[in-house]
Parts: sequence; structure tokens; C-alpha cells
Amino acid sequence: MFNSRHTSLSKAGRIWELCILLLYATPFSCLAHFGQAKELIYKIKEGLPRGTFIGAIGVDLNLDFTVDPPFIFNLPQKKVSEQYVNLNNTTGELYTSATEIDRETFCPDNSEGQGCVLSLDIFVLPQQHFQLVKVKILIEDVNDNRPKFPTDEIVMSIPENAPINARYAVEQSAVDPDLGQHAVKTYWLVNDFGMFTLDVEENEGGELTPFLIVTEALDRETQAEYNTDIIAEDGGVPPLLGAATLKIVITDVNDNCPQFTESQMNVTVNGNTTKGAHLARLHAFDPDLGANAQISYAYSERVPRDTRSLFHLDKITGVIKLAGNIDTATATFFKLTVLANGPGCIPTVATVTLNIIKVVTGPPTIVPRYIAPEKDGVVTIKESEPAFSPIAFFTVKNVDTNQRVDLDLEGIGPFRLGPYQQFKNEFLLETTEPLDYERTQEYELILVARNAQGLVMKTFLKVQVLDENDNAPVFQQSMVEISIEENNPPNTFLVQLQASDQDSESRGEVVYLLGGDAPRIFVVERDTGVLTVATSLDREEKEKYRFIVRAVDQGSPRRESIATVVVTVQDRNDNSPRFINKDFTFFVPENFPGYGEIGVLSVTDADAGENGWVALSILNGSDIFMIDTGRGALRAKTSLDREQQGTYQLWIEAVDGGEPALSSVTMVTVLLLDVNDNPPIVLFPQSNQSYMLVLPNTVPGTSITEVYAVDKDTGMNAVIAYSIIKRKGGEPGSFAIDPDTGNITLKRELSNRGLYSLLVKVSDHGQPEPLYSTVMVNFFVNETVSNESYIQSLLTRETDIEVEEKPWYIGQMRDGPERYELFPCKPIIIALSVTCMGLFFLVLTLTSYICCKRFKKSKKKRSEAEIPLKMKNDSMHVVNRKLRQLSKI
Repeated sequence: MFNSRHTSLSKAGRIWELCILLLYATPFSCLAHFGQAKELIYKIKEGLPRGTFIGAIGVDLNLDFTVDPPFIFNLPQKKVSEQYVNLNNTTGELYTSATEIDRETFCPDNSEGQGCVLSLDIFVLPQQHFQLVKVKILIEDVNDNRPKFPTDEIVMSIPENAPINARYAVEQSAVDPDLGQHAVKTYWLVNDFGMFTLDVEENEGGELTPFLIVTEALDRETQAEYNTDIIAEDGGVPPLLGAATLKIVITDVNDNCPQFTESQMNVTVNGNTTKGAHLARLHAFDPDLGANAQISYAYSERVPRDTRSLFHLDKITGVIKLAGNIDTATATFFKLTVLANGPGCIPTVATVTLNIIKVVTGPPTIVPRYIAPEKDGVVTIKESEPAFSPIAFFTVKNVDTNQRVDLDLEGIGPFRLGPYQQFKNEFLLETTEPLDYERTQEYELILVARNAQGLVMKTFLKVQVLDENDNAPVFQQSMVEISIEENNPPNTFLVQLQASDQDSESRGEVVYLLGGDAPRIFVVERDTGVLTVATSLDREEKEKYRFIVRAVDQGSPRRESIATVVVTVQDRNDNSPRFINKDFTFFVPENFPGYGEIGVLSVTDADAGENGWVALSILNGSDIFMIDTGRGALRAKTSLDREQQGTYQLWIEAVDGGEPALSSVTMVTVLLLDVNDNPPIVLFPQSNQSYMLVLPNTVPGTSITEVYAVDKDTGMNAVIAYSIIKRKGGEPGSFAIDPDTGNITLKRELSNRGLYSLLVKVSDHGQPEPLYSTVMVNFFVNETVSNESYIQSLLTRETDIEVEEKPWYIGQMRDGPERYELFPCKPIIIALSVTCMGLFFLVLTLTSYICCKRFKKSKKKRSEAEIPLKMKNDSMHVVNRKLRQLSKI
């Protein structure tokens, strides 16, 4: 490292020397490189989180990072560094800092044609590598601002006679701080009522102005006001929306003229009616407003001047009163033609016929005394007054002492007129039931007094019902059910609630409020009743919302009614199937029956309906395994053998029923548990015909051979135990076998030469029943093996006579291991032994004699039998080599 640094320093030194030499010839040739500033331009989106990679200055400058000393990058503008970007001093990599860059804040005066640039000066150090790098970071706009109207409510006035296709500019257009595609792109109405449409015009500066266009003829008398929402939508993906209430007020135009409620009126007047008496009242109605609805009453020019002076007509109220005395000798009736005049209208005409009745004697006079408020013959009474509320007393005067007078009430309404207690000629007018402003607002009553001579006197009375806040608003629907798909955009329109109130004026004005149980995500427009949801809904979080909406009037005291809103969120396939576990492991005993249930895979899908239906399939191993889609049960088509394969790994896919379908995958591991279905297999000795040569002088305690067996099972099913269950030759206990290793050890000296056989049982520790095999271990006791055919004949003969060989597979699995006994006929042998003991001594004597006689001959034969077995030393080496080969096996 020292050498490389030294080399770098020496190279740098030579370069500086060259620069000094050339300084006078070309003064700035060497230093020109240091004065040269390079410029890098990067682009980022506004609002990036902390640690977002911007660019690698060293890489973009193609700097060689192997130079020594290494490069150091420095940003002298510390405030900028701490606020907006971080610079890695070693690598020259730029990252965003903790403060997210907001383009609208960073470049408040930036327009679409200009770029928002963060300029940085970065020094590349140390001095010998110095460079000034100009870095410009272009901050690109993202759609992070929604359009906003300057006011929450926009009021527009349109005359009712506006022609179709008339255009009215909505001056309070929305503003979006974003630029280009993210700025406001269009406007639309939530409800156009079939009367309006919205058009958008773009001026030379690119600003959009919405225009409200009238599509149908308007009539203020039919509907005087339209309330809806105007929506501004930008060009982002997804677009962001801004809303304001658009209140369209239809201004009145004088397109209606007055009309009389009664164009013909007949009135009977007594000739002695007093001056100032109320004779009749005309009423005309104009549905226009304000000055357009002003009505004035006047006599027609056809009414004579003296008649006009006799019957006074109030030009404002239309009341006709008697202004003088009637001359019954010259006139019996008068016909008055009355005109109702409205601005710019042809007068409408009504005719009042006054029939004059001559009075021979003075007619009765009716003197009213009002209990209820009265003005100009009009009595007002609240609709909240109970039944039998008194209205007025009437006293009949100008009546002789003995004259009987009847006072009757004419007219339709819940009123009655009757004598008041014991007072003569006193009558009380009262109601018979509560009045209802919403049913009838005024009543015309006539009080008629008749005396015995048939003289009649009439008095007119008008009763007006005053409205009170006795009606609560009534919803068109008490239960409003709405369905909306989940993942809806914010501020989605749900429904416009409508409630009506029969009361008048402010008592009938309705505002809409959410009940206390309404979640805050729902918003109702106070005046229009438009219900929206402010956020995106998730059916898996909540499927149904149920809350109350109140309709409250503005009367005193206020009355209200409620409607229940039920919002049902419809499912969309936005959830993949999910397994309960990340992976599954099932333990199954081998030889498990085919089509048996190995395990159940639990899978859920948060969606509903077909979107939540889940089908399972095996991606691999379907030739061996199958899966029950209904329960998720995994089954094997055949019985499985652990010795062939102990572990299976399957990939299971869950697919839902949505469109498009969503899926997930899990891994299933099937581990086969061992069953004791394999008996031990003896590997050595190789067969029951194998034998071992054992020297007669073998010392007790010597390990002669071993029995070696294996078991394909595992665990305790493969733990093997060795035991000797039967022997041939030798004394009991001559041989011992290690139950764990199968090692056979000589315990006693071998006195006789010849063939010894041990029947060894090899058994495992399996449950519930162990399995076993047997093997015959043969020892040929002699110094040498000279005649193998002879030994084979002994093995064959001994096996046939002494050893009962049974295959290892007899009785396994079903019958269990066969139990061997050395003396299966023990009781019989004992009995025979006692019998033979008597004969033993007799035979012993005869045997001694015979043995002595044939001693020489027997000795000669034994020598002949031993001669083939004797071998030379080299033959002994061959036998030992064969034994070693057998022992290795």
C-alpha cells in the first residue's frame, strides 16, 4: 500500500513539475482544469421520502475512485443539505433528506412553462482533484393537491325567462396548485335536474371556466331554486376532486297576471245598513314575486260616479264598505264591476251584485266584540288553539222587547254560534275543533240576523288561521338502502335525502344533520341533503353501516324526524386466499390406507360470494396425492411405504372465484412415520449352510464370530437383539451371544471335534409385536478343513435330523413371532429318563466288554477318518484366508 501511495505521489509530483515548467509558456494550461465547472442535472418527483436516491455524482463524472488520496465530496450549502438533500462525502451519492420537498412551497411562483430547480454547488476534494460541480435538481410536479373552489357555496341567479342554451359563467372557478396534466381538467354537476348542463371553455392563458347552460324552459313558480354540487376534477391518475355547493336561484319575471278567486259575487244589503259596514271583500292572486305580484283594485269606468262614492272600494285590500245611506225608494240593487290591475297586465274583472232589501221597521243590528285578535274585520287565531276556543261575542240590538231575533251562522268551517248562557240577544262564536293551517288557511263566515217580520241583517267575518310549527319534516323514505362497491374514491355521492315540511316560512325550512351514531366518514350537506362518503370503504373491515339522518325544521320549538340509512358495501375481489399456516407438516404412519385423510389445509378468503370461493389444487405430486376442495382434506391415492420414500413435499395452490382470480401457494410436507413392517435381514452368515473352522485349543472367552443383521425400519423398530434359541453339539453354555452386537463368544473348552450348530434368533424391538429372523451358525471344530464335501454332508445331515429350520417370514405381521423351545416334549423325556436309568447299568457292562474287544479296530478306523482332515502348513494358510474373507462379509 505504501508503494502504491508513493507511486501516486510521485506521479502527482511530476505532473505539478510539468505544470510549473509550462507556467510561463502557457500560464493557465494546468490550472484551467481546476477552473472548469461541470454541470449535472437530475430529476426527482416532489414529496419523495427520506433516503431516496437522487444521483451518483462521482459515477456521473466518470471519476476514478482508485486514486490516492481518495475523493472527498463537500456540499458547502449546509442549510440546503440539512433541509432537502444529504450528500455521501465518500461516494458522492445524493439522497433526499428528512424534509420532503413540496414543489408548490419551494417554487410558489412557478408556472407551467418554468421549471422548479434546486441548485447546488458541490466541491470535489482534495486540492489536487478539485472540481466545482454545478448540480441542478429538477423537481417534477405530482398530483398532491385537489382542486379547491374559493367558496364553499356558489350562488347563481338566472331569470325564469332565460332562453334555452343560454350560457352563464361560473366565475368562482376552482384552483389547483399543481401544473400541467395535474391541474383542473374538467367540471361536472352531481345533479343537473334535467334542466341544466355544464360546459367548460379554455381561454388563451389556458384557464378553464365552467359555463352553466339552460337546457329546458324554467318556471320560478314551479321551482324557484335548484341546489346541487359542482365538481372540479384534475387530470391526475387517479384524479382528485374538489366540490362546492352550486345554488341556482331562479329570479322572477312578470309572466303571470292577477286572477280573482271569485269572479261573481252576490251580496244582500239591508236598506238601513249603517255607514261603514263591511259589505264584501274581493281577492285576487298573482303567483309572481315582489313588485311583479303587486295588485291594485279599482272600479271599472262603467260604474257610475255616485255609485263609487256610495260603495267605497279599498284599492289595496279589495274590501267594499258602505260609504253613505242607501235610498231604498230608488234602488233595489247595484252592480259593481271591479278590476284587478297588475304591472304590465290586462286587468282581470270581477262582478259584485248588491241586492238592497227595503226595511219597513228598523232591522236588527249586530254589534261584534272580538276576543281573538281582529283587524279590518279579519280575525286571526293560532292553529294550536284547542277546540271550543272563543272568537267573538255578538250582541243583537235594535230589537223590540217582545220581538224574537234569530242569529244564524252561514259558511263552512269548524265553528258554531249559540246563545251565551241566560243573557238575551248575546251570542258566542267559537271553534268546534282545532284548526289546521295546512288544511285550510282562512274561512269566510256570514252572521245573519232575522226578526219576526223577516227583516235580515248580515255581517261578514273572515277568520285567518295562523301557522305554527306543528309539523315535523317528513322523509320521502324512512328507510334508505344504498349499495356501493368497496374501494370507492373519496367523496363519492351516495344519495340525496329529501324531506318536506307542511309548515310555512322558516317553520317549513328543513336542514339535514347526521345522527350521533353516524360514522364520521359520512357527510351530509346541510341544505341539500346530499349524502357522501369521505373515504374509501373496505368491505372486509365493515360490510354494513346503519345510522340515522335527522331532518330539522327552523321553527320554534324545532321539530325533527329521522330516517334510517343502511349503506351496504359490495365486495370486490381484492383479497387473495390465505392459508391459516405459512406451511403445513403432516405426520402419517406408513402403510396408511389409500384415500385416507392425511390432514386438512385450512384456507380463508376475506372476500364474499364468488370472490371468497376457494378451490385447491396440487401443483406437483398429483399422481400420488389428491386434495378435497370442499374440506381441504389431503389424501394419498395409494398406500405409502416409508422405506421407498419417507418425505413428500407438495405445493398447494388456492385460487378464488373472483374475476380476475387471485391465488396463493403453500408448501405441505408429508412425513411418513415408521411402522414395524420389516423383519431383520441377516447379512452374516450368508446361509444356514455356512460354517466356521474353530480350532480345538481355542481359549474360552475368545470371540469366535458374529451374527450381523440389519432392519429397514427406523427407531425401536430397527433396534436388533440376538439370542441363541437352540443348539446342537457341545454342553449347555458353551457359547454365548451378545444380545446387542451379535458377537458369539466361546465360554467352555471344546472337548470334541466335529460340527456344532447354534440356532440364533434375530429380533427387533417393534411394537405392538416384534418381528424376527433365524439363522443357523455352524462351527466345525478341527485343526484343518480337508474335506469340504464331507462337512457339507454333515451340515445337510445335521440339519435334516437335528435342526428345524423355519423361514423368517412365517408368522410375521399376522401370527407374530414363532416361539422356540429347546425341549418341547419335556414331560415325556423326564418319564423316559427314569425308565432308561434302570437299563443304563445293564447296558454299561455289555458296552465295556464290547469296547475292549474292538478297541484296536476302532483306533484304526479313527486314524483313517482323521487322515483326510490333516493338512500341511500351506493348506492351513489357505483356510485362514477364507475365514478372514467370511468374517469380512
